[in-house]
Amino acid sequence: MRLTVAQALVRFLAVQYTERDGRRHRLIAATWGIFGHGNVAGIGQALLESGPHAMPFLQGRNEQAMVHAAVGYARQSGRLSTHAVTTSIGPGATNLVTGAAVATINRIPVLLLPGDTFATRPADPVLQQLEVPHAGDVSANDALRPVSRHFDRVTRPEALVPAALQAVRVLTDPVQTGAVTLALPQDVQAEAYDWPEEFFAERVWGVRRPRPDRAELAAAADAVRGSARPLIVAGGGIRHSEAQASLAALAEATGIPVAVTQAGKGVLPHGHPADVGGIGHTGTATAAALAREADLVLAAGTRLSDFTTASATLFQNPAVRFTGLNLDPYDAHKLAARPLVADAREALDELRDALAGHRVDTAYETTYRQEAARWEARVDAAYAVSAADEELPPTQAQVLGLLDALVDGSDILVNAAGSLPGDLHKLWRARSADQYHLEYGYSCMGYEIPAALGVALAAPGRPVWALVGDGTYLMNPTEIVTAVQEGVPIRLVVLDNHGYASIGGLSGAVGAEGFGTAYRFRAPDGTYTGDPLPVDLAANAASLGMAVIRARTVRDLREALAEARSATRPTCVYVQTRTPDTVSGPPPAPAWWDVPVAETATRKAAAEAREEYDRQAAQRRRHL
Repeated sequence: MRLTVAQALVRFLAVQYTERDGRRHRLIAATWGIFGHGNVAGIGQALLESGPHAMPFLQGRNEQAMVHAAVGYARQSGRLSTHAVTTSIGPGATNLVTGAAVATINRIPVLLLPGDTFATRPADPVLQQLEVPHAGDVSANDALRPVSRHFDRVTRPEALVPAALQAVRVLTDPVQTGAVTLALPQDVQAEAYDWPEEFFAERVWGVRRPRPDRAELAAAADAVRGSARPLIVAGGGIRHSEAQASLAALAEATGIPVAVTQAGKGVLPHGHPADVGGIGHTGTATAAALAREADLVLAAGTRLSDFTTASATLFQNPAVRFTGLNLDPYDAHKLAARPLVADAREALDELRDALAGHRVDTAYETTYRQEAARWEARVDAAYAVSAADEELPPTQAQVLGLLDALVDGSDILVNAAGSLPGDLHKLWRARSADQYHLEYGYSCMGYEIPAALGVALAAPGRPVWALVGDGTYLMNPTEIVTAVQEGVPIRLVVLDNHGYASIGGLSGAVGAEGFGTAYRFRAPDGTYTGDPLPVDLAANAASLGMAVIRARTVRDLREALAEARSATRPTCVYVQTRTPDTVSGPPPAPAWWDVPVAETATRKAAAEAREEYDRQAAQRRRHL
């Protein structure tokens, strides 16, 4: 079959499928693209020729945002279906780097198809070519190597066959998955070749569920039986494995409490008796207290990042030991854990059977449930709205409280950066397994709006909310235009606090005194402490095609959120928030996070911050 390389690649991708538990999914459900001279005559022409049924096309506005949308789609699809992203050479290709890092760090499959410079070098350099005098085979696309789980450059037509098969192998591997890059020189894209018809046969890639090793399972069961204060830390791997019911069954059978990471929040529904909330720096005081006293931690489907471990200060029991339940041996061995390398659902089911008849002490169970109930009272206090508050701007916690009162299990919340992840991890009451969509592996500002679009494409008919601060909005609002173009009714909630509130708070805590974090005019002393900038984000969203509702008070906001939820077109709710007081605001961080402070400084704030840093850092420990 004689086709160009680009035509062959599109035809190949259109017939790739995943299958798990007897359910089949199209692997590449659509291709995002922005066209330039590096892909318009190759992949662009091939997409046109294939037609929208064979390969649906989505027109993006920013290359990074297209990857974020693909990540949102893939995560909502359980990593069983994803999107491809095609770009031109030069800046179009390098704009993929941040999105690729998001995908790889969060273990989400995305296929990147950047155009590349000429393989045959008829003219050297060509437009947008990065010249590297010591290496003629390097291009700007090589910037994608460290953020890709698999990278290949297709420099000859026949090389596409093994390259495409390897790309799909990695995309469908639950351990290795992440961003996969196939760099496509623009001349090779347009070159014709006689392809074997078998290359275009439908392929189904099974997504494995490996069972645990018997010895590792027995060791894990023995560890649980020998512990007095066990704790399960559940991460995003529970969600990827669809192991929520298995986790709940194990917790119910044994009484072991479950704390959740940002990626794991929602794997137990709010109100489950074993749920003790978020763990780590942004978590609940209940989970932090349990972690400090735990003598066994079952880390299930988590990478154990520094936010989860409170920078190695959280697990303080001298006798604490870890069991690492993970598909990836690299993660399963962290903190010197006894590994339990397996699919989360399979391992949790078999561990429950191995622990038949075992249950934690009644006093332990009663205590953590009482503490969890006390935490819920603190959430109620943070969400509370008094009669006087009705005519005032809302606090950020009150915004979440009003949304909490409105949504049901069908709603999905998307967030990634700023002060919102901390408040959401502490306060949000997840009503379904996929309601809480936080990208906190890379915590990438600008992820939320395009990811919400991707989520909405994967979950049509469900209300999808992108929650952003003004700093994040300004980073990447471009895919509002795509949502309007495609008629996807995402709901955008913009919380304007005139600057980077999260990093501003951190700046104050580490002695940097909020330097460079406010969106204000310069004051006479040269600092950004003047009046707020006259930037109208609501007008900006309206100019991009959104319906916009401005909310000035709590009363306005309650009505605006309800109107947005019932909207049938992309809708933005804009509100300026007020700073909470110490009573009504969200509870403070229950655990430390290591951000090094200047060891020498002349300013008092930095000197005091260093004293606190040294005090906290002294609690770090190596789990060996």
